[in-house]
Amino acid sequence: MSGNENKARWTGTWLSGARAAGADLGYPGEQLGLPRTGRGSAGSYARRLVALLVDWFLCTLISGGLANAFDWSDQAKNLTTLLIFGLQAWVLVGFTGTTLGKAVAGLHVVRLDGRPVGPVWSLARMVLLLLVVPALLWDRDHRGLHDRAADTIVIESR
Repeated sequence: MSGNENKARWTGTWLSGARAAGADLGYPGEQLGLPRTGRGSAGSYARRLVALLVDWFLCTLISGGLANAFDWSDQAKNLTTLLIFGLQAWVLVGFTGTTLGKAVAGLHVVRLDGRPVGPVWSLARMVLLLLVVPALLWDRDHRGLHDRAADTIVIESR
């Protein structure tokens, strides 16, 4: 094998993750006892992205309306969008287990011990979500650091 082929194989394996290297990691949620697909399975990246975009769009509409009504600067509007996003993520997930975007995408947030998320764990989850980086670091079960800290997982609800 030439040096270039070996380098491409190593890089491809490394960039493709542990599965490409032959490691059997199971499916997302398997180690938590979740089904492979359908209701109750780990929420997919695509659905979570759709939920985020819907939630952010709705928060942007609300903050835009407030900014126009009160003649706020763009900076104030952007901060308001972030605050509304955080508030809705905290309150809605804490009391209903979902946000409007998650409901549209067919997702629900649950605690691993079966109890409701509740306002305290939802607050911890939301603070880490607003920091962005913890939400971008995922484990094999599609749980970001914000989910791991709150002992939650986003599951398919339909």
